[in-house]
Amino acid sequence: MPDEPARIESRTIKVPAAADSGTGIPVTTVYGVRPGPVLALIAGNHGYEYPPILALQEFRAQVDPEQISGTIVMVHVANMPSFLGRTVYFSPIDGKNLNRVYPGRTDGTVSERIAYAITKEVIEKADYLLDLHCGDGNEWLRPYVYQNVTGQAAMDAAIAGLALAFGIDHILVDRGRPTDPARSLYCSTTAITRGKPAMTVESGYLGTSDPQAVAQIVAGIRGVLFHLKMTDSGPAPLERAVYLDPSVVIASPETGILYPKVERDQVVFKGAVLAEITDFFGKRTAVVEAPIDGVVLYIVTTPPISKGQPIGCVGTPGRDYRAG
Repeated sequence: MPDEPARIESRTIKVPAAADSGTGIPVTTVYGVRPGPVLALIAGNHGYEYPPILALQEFRAQVDPEQISGTIVMVHVANMPSFLGRTVYFSPIDGKNLNRVYPGRTDGTVSERIAYAITKEVIEKADYLLDLHCGDGNEWLRPYVYQNVTGQAAMDAAIAGLALAFGIDHILVDRGRPTDPARSLYCSTTAITRGKPAMTVESGYLGTSDPQAVAQIVAGIRGVLFHLKMTDSGPAPLERAVYLDPSVVIASPETGILYPKVERDQVVFKGAVLAEITDFFGKRTAVVEAPIDGVVLYIVTTPPISKGQPIGCVGTPGRDYRAG
């Protein structure tokens, strides 16, 4: 933006009513004093995940556009219906998971229209993207980040650099994301399939407003800004990290009442009991075992569980993937 002053602007992206009710997406844009890349920071794809939302509030209050090169776009709450409705995973309006319907569509339900608006107004205008998450209201989670591996050397190196710059020392190597831009499903994958390095962050747990997680996310953002040369100072990138590969998300085999048997960050071996499930009369209907050796990245600890929904995730420490 030549000849434009450094400044901070806020607006609401309107998502009009259509098949169901409309909503709004609050966005702050920080225009830096010097040219540079556009970094998108997206919080609240899952509305019950509070630390990322609070981290962007804190970061907005701290950021000085006179110290920034380039542009920072902050989506404060991507999924306002879920945030205001205090719902885990799914929108209270259409029952859909916003982070499974990207890139969205204009003639869909509200979650699909939100995804379309974010894709067009934020993702496609960015150069880099951080999708900020945490353990939802049911997930007891240790901090980690996802490092997608695409097979494209330049893209993989750029994503690996973001992962180290963010500063969380457990990095899940993820090879299984979609490659079709029209069916990207996930927010960060929508950016990657459009040629923009992106990463998903997980810091926070059980729907709490955890101050430590908020601080960790703010520090991570500052580390990425420094890494991208958008600021002159910031946290240094990690020199060493625990790379998790393979990893498995364990889905529930039954609907019922969940009894977790492990803790977050616990080391488990293949066959270890992660959880038990009973029916609503107390009869045990399933014993859920770890499918691999590894570290428990998260475990669901609230009693309700539905068949097919995640119970937890286990990742195995593997080799160094910094080179992609």
